[in-house]
Order: sequence, then C-alpha cells, then structure tokens
Amino acid sequence: QVLLVYSGGGLVQPGGSLRLSCAGSALIFSGDAMGWFRQPPGKQRELVGTISRGGQTNYIDSVKGRFTISRENAEDTLYLQMNNLKPEDTAVYYCNRAFQPPWDWGQGTQVTVSS
Repeated sequence: QVLLVYSGGGLVQPGGSLRLSCAGSALIFSGDAMGWFRQPPGKQRELVGTISRGGQTNYIDSVKGRFTISRENAEDTLYLQMNNLKPEDTAVYYCNRAFQPPWDWGQGTQVTVSS
C-alpha cells in the first residue's frame, strides 16, 4: 500500500505563493511520471501538470508560467511551486502517477486563495 503524505497547503491572498510537497514511500516515485492534480469545490479532479522521470514538465494552460513541478527521486518527494495564485486555483491538491493507474489519493492538501 502506497502512502502519499502532503504538506504546504493553506490560505493565501491572490497574488501570493505556496509550495506543496507530496512524499511517498519505499522509492515509489523513481520509475513513474508523476502529476499534480486538483479538485475545486463541486468539480471533478483535474490534472494540473506532469513531470517525467527525467524532469520534463507539462502544464495545463491556466497555470503555465505560474506553477512549477519538481521532483526529488532520492527522497520520494514531489513539489509544486505555485506563484501569482488566483481565486480559481482554490482546490484540494493531490499528487499521483500521471499516466498509470493511480495509487490511493490520500487526503490531499487544501489550497484556498482569497482576500
């Protein structure tokens, strides 16, 4: 059973920044492309961006230039740096395998952008 542990969420004003972390277990990240996902209130979960095993990243248009995904394979940790946050970024954020059947999602981390 893979356990994903999240940190870094919170309440931030529009224009602010947050850095999310997602830690795994037992070297689970090293072989897979990983993704950050989010689920806004009342909406379905969506893919925000992905990072390959080699570090190539892709993002949805709405976060390009504002969000940056990085990974530290040796520490089984995935990061999401979010800058210039907007109210529409409010959601529960999750990490998981990008293109393979997902592991248990865990609780995610809440990000609320509000003045």
